[in-house]
Amino acid sequence: MLRDLPTEIALHILSFVDDPKTLARAGRVSRSWNRLLDDEWIWQRMCNAHGYVPSIHDRHRRRAEESHHDNAEERTSVSASAPSVSTLDLQPISSFSGADFSFRTYFKRAFTTTANWMHGGKLLRVHRIPLSSNAHQAAARRDPLDPAGASSSSAIPTSVALDESWIIVGLANSRIHVFSARTGVLSRTLVGHESGVWAVALVKGSIDPAASPENDADESSDPGGEDDSTMPLTLRRALGLGQEQGWSGRRARRRSASDVFRRRQESASRGTSKQSPKQKPSDPAGTSDGWGQPNALVVSGGCDKELRIWDVKSGWCIYTLRGHTSTIRCLKVVHGRPIAITGSRDRTLRVWDIQRGRPLRVLEGHEESVRCLDVYGSHAVSGSYDHTCRLWDVDTGECLHVLRGHFDQVYCVAYDGVRIVSGGLDTTVRIWDPHTGTCVALLQGHTALVCQLQLLPTMLATGGSDGRVIVFSLSPSYQIMQRLAAHDSSVTGLQLDERFLVTGGNDGRVRLFRFDHAAARCDYVRELTEQSENVWKVAFTREACAVMCKRAGKTVMEIWSFKGE
Repeated sequence: MLRDLPTEIALHILSFVDDPKTLARAGRVSRSWNRLLDDEWIWQRMCNAHGYVPSIHDRHRRRAEESHHDNAEERTSVSASAPSVSTLDLQPISSFSGADFSFRTYFKRAFTTTANWMHGGKLLRVHRIPLSSNAHQAAARRDPLDPAGASSSSAIPTSVALDESWIIVGLANSRIHVFSARTGVLSRTLVGHESGVWAVALVKGSIDPAASPENDADESSDPGGEDDSTMPLTLRRALGLGQEQGWSGRRARRRSASDVFRRRQESASRGTSKQSPKQKPSDPAGTSDGWGQPNALVVSGGCDKELRIWDVKSGWCIYTLRGHTSTIRCLKVVHGRPIAITGSRDRTLRVWDIQRGRPLRVLEGHEESVRCLDVYGSHAVSGSYDHTCRLWDVDTGECLHVLRGHFDQVYCVAYDGVRIVSGGLDTTVRIWDPHTGTCVALLQGHTALVCQLQLLPTMLATGGSDGRVIVFSLSPSYQIMQRLAAHDSSVTGLQLDERFLVTGGNDGRVRLFRFDHAAARCDYVRELTEQSENVWKVAFTREACAVMCKRAGKTVMEIWSFKGE
């Protein structure tokens, strides 16, 4: 029947079929049906119906995977890999066209990936390392009163960042492990910090393979320091500095981040400032978009008070930046700009130019340790043990608002450009207006420390030491949508996207919940991994998940793949 009808009418009839398996089976009936079912309009409609909206990076990722499929890990080329996808990167589905992108292929991949999350997944690797090494135990015996030695004596994961190519794990024993997100292989270990690493961030490299020069000369000297005049060409290119010299030996004046700040301020004073690039909230997986540099970079800080910038491709420490007088407790990198912000127990925040390896400014005002921070565009919000949060202009160093209201230490903050959310030891969650600095909502429901939270455009999820996960609506009423008794003890990890909520707890469980958007609730799906003694960290992208836990006295790092073939 379909073969004898005009194509438009046949496609209209097929548009009433919502089950993708039925459509796939229909394509096997005959050649004419197969040609009809190969029409891109049908699969574009199916992508819309199932919420599989491709990002602008999916075309680049498909090309990169096809060109590097056979030997990707051996080449360790981060320039050919695409950034992780978040719902805030999504482009209108009508903007995807051309022979290089197939909605049918994309739908098949997305549908299979979702099914793998629900029922399967492949455990790529399990890495086990002793919690304490002999060398660290000997150091602790020599000087048992040294707090720095004690804090760095164990291989406890303290921080994690991942995208579709790399998984970065910071440890309390001063090491940073770099894993391949595609194969689960431990690619390299970054060694340089003298004590525990408390914060790491991953800056994505260019998604265009042509943007990265190949056949770089092999440079073996470690640059170190802040002066790039003697930096190997390989590392200059990794930072995107070589492009400004035209890949020649002549030195030229290069723009630094501070130059950009100065020009913006001058332009603003003249009323001729250009529109800034699209801003978006920070990635909950700890990554940020690069500024066009070809290589992925790792930024790390910890108990030795130093901020270090590493090239993932070579493993070199490019810069070691000093200025803080106590432990660096948190850090963020601004999307699309070579700007890092760090918060420390010395009560200050510092702004750094990580492309040129120089400090830019110090943000002072907090009276106690800075415990957490988040960034959106040129603004940063910090939470402190002094019971306050502060909103800063990163470009000028000005404190825009002091957010007062918490009665105890602030442990977590989030900022999406529309609202600021904070949680702390007083068991409450507060929502603030970033324009006026006023508290617009006080959310209650936890009975202990609120230590985890994440914002989506329509909802807020919070996790506490009471084992509860509470999902709040961000409508004007800020009602509780759902209370989840997720764990028997403290929630140590919480991340969500438009499909799933993944939580980890001190009870040793990692649990997966799926959003039912029609019912506005989260439904429990399954345990993602075998129960352990406790879970330290959990983070995921669309196609991979990293779980860091303790089993039999060892730190265990599990890397799961849910990739749809």
